[in-house]
Amino acid sequence: MPEEQQAHATSPSVVGDEYEVEVGPVAHGGHCVARTAEGQVLFVRHTLPGERVVARVTEGRAGARFLRADAVRVLEPAKDRIEAPCPYAGPGKCGGCDFQHVAPGAQRRLKADVLAEQLTRLAGLTAEDAGWDGTVEPVPGDKVPKGEVPAWRTRVQYAIDPGGRAGLRKHRSHEVQPVDRCLIAAPEVEELGVESREWPQLATVEAIAATGSGDRQVVLTPRPGGRLPLVELDRPVSVLRAEDPRTPGAPAAIHRVHGRDFVRERAAGRTWRVGAGGFWQVHPRGADLLVETVMTGLMPKKGDMALDLYCGVGLFAGALAERVGPKGAVLGIESGKRAAADARHNLADLDRVRIEQGKVDRVLPRTGITEADLVVLDPPRTGAGRQVITQVTALHPRRIAYVACDPAALARDLSYFTAAGYTPKWTRAFDLFPMTHHMECVAVLVRAEKGH
Repeated sequence: MPEEQQAHATSPSVVGDEYEVEVGPVAHGGHCVARTAEGQVLFVRHTLPGERVVARVTEGRAGARFLRADAVRVLEPAKDRIEAPCPYAGPGKCGGCDFQHVAPGAQRRLKADVLAEQLTRLAGLTAEDAGWDGTVEPVPGDKVPKGEVPAWRTRVQYAIDPGGRAGLRKHRSHEVQPVDRCLIAAPEVEELGVESREWPQLATVEAIAATGSGDRQVVLTPRPGGRLPLVELDRPVSVLRAEDPRTPGAPAAIHRVHGRDFVRERAAGRTWRVGAGGFWQVHPRGADLLVETVMTGLMPKKGDMALDLYCGVGLFAGALAERVGPKGAVLGIESGKRAAADARHNLADLDRVRIEQGKVDRVLPRTGITEADLVVLDPPRTGAGRQVITQVTALHPRRIAYVACDPAALARDLSYFTAAGYTPKWTRAFDLFPMTHHMECVAVLVRAEKGH
């Protein structure tokens, strides 16, 4: 451990200390930046740029590079501050939403400021360089009356407190905030009635409501040594049990208890089987919106050879296959065994699609593919990284679509693309996670020498 870190680790905690501060710009992570009178940096939640607040430290030690804090009293509010619609939002409460106290349009402006800052700092790109209009676009249908919240989340993982009550974790904490209702949960999730029941001996209950089908599922994770309760909910559901893996960091082992071990999602004109633990966009309109955006950017042609990297259950691979036609070809690569099996099942009617299972950086070189026309990358939050981007650009694709749920990972990877001779033709950002600091971005890249 470096000497400075050692000193800070033994210095006294300042949790609970309060500072009256002028709040500065928003930062990546759902907080704003402020400074104490002594110049120490505070990352402050539950505030807005330009406000004057009393910030109470929630994490940190004397002399640390920065402290985390909550705005516990607002002395001078910003014009975009509103009364939080959710009674569980605020200092010391649920950590699921970052911006319940911010008017919807202002939430999107804060996210746009974060994306602009990340592009500049990590990629050296202005909005114009990135082909981005500087806005985070609302999802059609998400507009609700003033004081209400879009109920968009089709997958909610409830934490269970020691008394068996369902709730959500507090910010950066294992402590549970019990809730009677989560305002951002989709109506189909709320209809299950998870919050109105007790869940003894369980650690978590994940509730899933598929889009476009009536499939409902709960995934139960018992506490160590705990037993599964008899599940009786307000709607028919399939029940699965998740067990913590023996290897740290490995995915949980999931076993079917009752009903199907998958749900059927509907998007891009097809039905998709998504097995337990498989990834699917949590916003009900997210999958269709992203497919439409990616296909518009790639402009597939009949006969194209296309790659769908981190393909999940095959969403983009299926959309590409429909467009490249019988003389085209699509290769999907997915690391998850169950997701790869689902992708093969979902696209079994399209013989021009091949799905390979394994890590992208290992599988792609083994395929023997030396060139491709189009590439889609939809990596996890950590991004694709330099090695995969080097492998992709070596195939000299005509166009690349990069789907990102983290603006920092997007900006870093755009810098790698730029170094490899690809530049953004355009970038769009979507507010697929209202009330939180998260967003989804799509960047379409072309070879710089083409002069696009």
